[in-house]
Amino acid sequence: MKKIKSLIFVIRQNNPFGIALGWTFALLWFFSPMVLAEVNSQSLKSDYPQKPIRLVVPSSPGGGIDALARAMVPRMTEHWGKSIIIDNRAGAGGLIGSEIVARSAPDGYTVLMVAGGYTLNPSLYKKLPYDTLRDFERVSLVACSPLVLVSHASTGARSQKELIAMTKKNPNTLTYASSGIGSVSYLAAEILKHMTGMPVIHVPYKGAGLSNAAIIAGQVQFMFAAPHTMIQHVKTGRVFALGVSSIHRLPLIPDVPTVAENGFPSFDVNTCYGVLLPAKTPKVIVDKLSAEVIRTLHLPEVKANLEGQSFDIIASSAEEFDRFARQELIRWPKILKEAGIQPE
Repeated sequence: MKKIKSLIFVIRQNNPFGIALGWTFALLWFFSPMVLAEVNSQSLKSDYPQKPIRLVVPSSPGGGIDALARAMVPRMTEHWGKSIIIDNRAGAGGLIGSEIVARSAPDGYTVLMVAGGYTLNPSLYKKLPYDTLRDFERVSLVACSPLVLVSHASTGARSQKELIAMTKKNPNTLTYASSGIGSVSYLAAEILKHMTGMPVIHVPYKGAGLSNAAIIAGQVQFMFAAPHTMIQHVKTGRVFALGVSSIHRLPLIPDVPTVAENGFPSFDVNTCYGVLLPAKTPKVIVDKLSAEVIRTLHLPEVKANLEGQSFDIIASSAEEFDRFARQELIRWPKILKEAGIQPE
């Protein structure tokens, strides 16, 4: 401050406009470090990423989210020259992994890949450890996929009709698996249960990998699962494919009817996957990550890989994903109310 006063005094002695000029120089001298720091900060953001990225997958290995992440990460790592480390944090229908990212620094180095539970959970839980919209930045809606209703071969149920009849003949003895309350696999089974009056027991697991292993081992009798995890087991006869959750049949298993075709025309459940960042992440980083996700999904080998697993690639912009999420948050409460599913 003494230097500033001295500068003003000197200029005032020699220039009638000295006081104004003096303050101008003084302010430039005082604020120049801040201006340079901001310029440097913006430069660092435009050079993103400069270090390894942590990609949190809120599910166990083997599920749809995990499959998408592992199809995309090698190409993104190759293009950026920076490692992307997949961190599987399963449990509570995706809440555990999601909360980790919601509480992380908004610098672009902790990323979240989510499934349908992201927009479904607010309707299933009375209280969440984060705010679905305010605590995240939407980056890109990656893909959507239906589920397939499968039964273990030991049940003998080779059709949806046979499975329903079996549950009613043996009330509260058959079990179904899900990747957790809040997952779309849970929702699909609960809607079918409501529509049919099936008296069955729910067995939730910490992620799709564990629930898939349970149905394959015969620890549970049926479940809705991602197609890519079950088709090989359908071919070997370990599980039977009874129905597809979307209104259209799957090209990979064209002979399997939809649940709607099986007598429930309003049944249409898909799971959609997206990429999120913590709230307040700079827009330049959000846009750069969004562009990289879109670029990667459009690579011929990645596209062929994912479509071969029954994923319908979306590759949306951040703004499109934001609109989609807001629409889903309005849609799900109506669906759950019609199905008689109450929040916990």
